[in-house]
Amino acid sequence: MREIVLDTETTGVNALSGDRVVEIGCVELLNHVATGNSWHAYINPERDMPAEAEAVHGLSAAFLSDKPVFAAVAGDFLDFIQDSPLIIHNASFDMGFLNAEFTRLGLKTMPMARSVDTVAMARKRFPGAPASLDALCRRFGIDNSGRTYHGALLDAQLLAEVYLELMGGRQPDLVLGATVVKTADVGLVVVEETRIFRAPRPHAASPEELEAHAAFLKAIKSPLWLAGEEPAAVTSG
Repeated sequence: MREIVLDTETTGVNALSGDRVVEIGCVELLNHVATGNSWHAYINPERDMPAEAEAVHGLSAAFLSDKPVFAAVAGDFLDFIQDSPLIIHNASFDMGFLNAEFTRLGLKTMPMARSVDTVAMARKRFPGAPASLDALCRRFGIDNSGRTYHGALLDAQLLAEVYLELMGGRQPDLVLGATVVKTADVGLVVVEETRIFRAPRPHAASPEELEAHAAFLKAIKSPLWLAGEEPAAVTSG
């Protein structure tokens, strides 16, 4: 199963009032294992960068001024994600911005049903607990020390690890001792199970144990398993 972990950075929080996408980062998963295949782009938003947004992701209007516009990267982006499910932290935000960009270009929008919201997953699993990406990294012991600013590709990489933990851990299918092999030529991941041979353990009772058991049974008066049987004849000598 192929999935795409996705994150975006934007000029603000309202896609319908003129805020734009300025960065997209994607990480490919195959059967819940990162393949090492990713897609990333900085995007010229064709507008100014509000100071509060730049404080979050560190991307200035000057830095983005020579980057391609969304129309120039949309085709490559769609080719990469194909029809795979999209794993997104707060999916309605990123999906809303991407669909606003597609609408400007007259392209087909993406249905929310193809997204998996890891915020909702976290809140269901840990009711009342913080569900931010940083909080989940701390909960699962994932190193996010390099996250000085929000960055789409770095956040997608961290989210891929968080998503795996939310799914039940690093071996969600309980195939213990599995080895992951990546074939660089075709980009496939093969999971091979490693089996360790263990000699069967002896389980038959020893003569001493059998003798002790027989002595124990003789000490029981009127055992249930002898109910209904004729009592043994008593002889006198």
